[in-house]
Amino acid sequence: MAGFPAELNGRPATAAELAVLATVNYGHFTAMQVRGERVRGLEAHLRRLAAATRTLFGHALDTGRVRDHLRHAVAGAGDVSARVHVFSLELPRTGLTAPLAPDVLVTLRPPSEPATTPVRLRSVRYARELPEVKHVGTFGLFHHARAARLAGFDDALFVTADGHVAEASISNVVLVDGGTVVFPDAPMLDGITQRLLRRGLARVGVPTVTRPVPLAEARVPRAAFLCNSASPAVPVAAIDGAELTLDPALTTLLTEAYDTTPWDEI
Repeated sequence: MAGFPAELNGRPATAAELAVLATVNYGHFTAMQVRGERVRGLEAHLRRLAAATRTLFGHALDTGRVRDHLRHAVAGAGDVSARVHVFSLELPRTGLTAPLAPDVLVTLRPPSEPATTPVRLRSVRYARELPEVKHVGTFGLFHHARAARLAGFDDALFVTADGHVAEASISNVVLVDGGTVVFPDAPMLDGITQRLLRRGLARVGVPTVTRPVPLAEARVPRAAFLCNSASPAVPVAAIDGAELTLDPALTTLLTEAYDTTPWDEI
């Protein structure tokens, strides 16, 4: 994107290097909102990257170096959305069994503001490979999200083979049962925003529970929300045509709980 050059390992990336990322579908990333060169949950983002690098590449990740690269990329950029991608330029030239040294790509886009428009979800039986990793294997996500939109919905809701709610295409799912906030227990990505929201709710005294949520239970008329790196509480208007409860007070509660999270200097 003009004005936001991609930086690889702290310097401008070349077209040949970016071609590796575009053509070798193996790597992982984390996404964040940057305000005044600060990020919410920075340590959680760095721990996520380190853990995924060990899983995918069998190699340690120097998170101090990642932080330096991120700081360099956002310096003077103002408020932005940032992604830190980890892949390996060695992969096309190296066998798959040896540990692979990670390369760090930082990309920037204009900042995202929290979404507030209620969304309608269509359920689909689907599970990402290695769902606990925020990896670049996004074909299924986009395919099912596109199919949902073509059918008149806003996004796909992924459901396990045994009928339990897991996650949406790029968001976690949060439900409210009485006075308790419910986080589904299923194979999924434990998103950074979900983690920060859970901690924020604890700080403001709202009880939470993590448990399996059958799809039939999610369709009953109660409040549900999506959360991702741009939006901590997007109201869900309906699942598969079953209308849910829209409660602006709950939207405010979740947003304010998330907003108790401090901003970390990069």
